[in-house]
Amino acid sequence: MSFYKFNRRFKRLIRRLNNFIRAFVAKNMIEDRTCLNCQKPIVGRVGKKYCDAYCKSNHFYEKNKTKDQSFFKSIDLQLKKNRRILKEYNKAGKATVREEVLLAKGFNPKFFTHFWRNSEGKAYIFCYEYGFMKIMENDKIKYSLVQWQNYMR
Repeated sequence: MSFYKFNRRFKRLIRRLNNFIRAFVAKNMIEDRTCLNCQKPIVGRVGKKYCDAYCKSNHFYEKNKTKDQSFFKSIDLQLKKNRRILKEYNKAGKATVREEVLLAKGFNPKFFTHFWRNSEGKAYIFCYEYGFMKIMENDKIKYSLVQWQNYMR
């Protein structure tokens, strides 16, 4: 037998042996591994940690939910809450609402994105496209609600 044929056969034998070892190790490791989210046994490649994409997504969602909120995230959540409340009470584009009603829903007038002054010099404070201005009417504090218009640039 020539050296060339011997070398080819030897390489083929080594490949088969490596494939057998990989399969044996993978088979034995699969039985011991469980999903980090649902604890079901994992079937598939050796490095797999989750049984499917839902479990992976859910695991990271739960992990991130327990983290403390960052300063940026708390401000962003309050701005979005203010916008949602202003949108809820301002269906027609302009409305007047008592202060207690908005504050009871969780509205915080200290959080806003920008302001606009009208021709009288009064400032409307905006949370994205919904704005408000504090006014006194019948000895009660109310908010005049408006929606952003093109002329307000």
